[in-house]
Amino acid sequence: QVQLVESGGGLVQAGGSLRLSCAASGTISSPNVMAWYREAPGKQRDLVALSSSFGSLNYADSVKGRFTISRDNAKNTVYLQMDGLKPEDTAEYYCQVTTSSRAYWGQGTQVTVSS
Repeated sequence: QVQLVESGGGLVQAGGSLRLSCAASGTISSPNVMAWYREAPGKQRDLVALSSSFGSLNYADSVKGRFTISRDNAKNTVYLQMDGLKPEDTAEYYCQVTTSSRAYWGQGTQVTVSS
């Protein structure tokens, strides 16, 4: 059983930075995709960034050039470096790991950006 634990959220002023971490316990099979989603109040959960075990990266247009996803396979951890934060980035951020058999979700971490 894989469990995901996110950390690193918080309150930051516009223009600031945060780094989210998501540590996975258990064995994650390959191939896999590690991703970050976010959900703002009253809105759907949207993909922010993903990293595949093949090395491909993908970003939502709204975060390109500001956010960077990375992973440490030895630690089963995925990161999201968020720079140039904007108030519209305020949301609950969720980590997801998808293998060939199923998808796992973390509990979420809140990011609040003040103007």
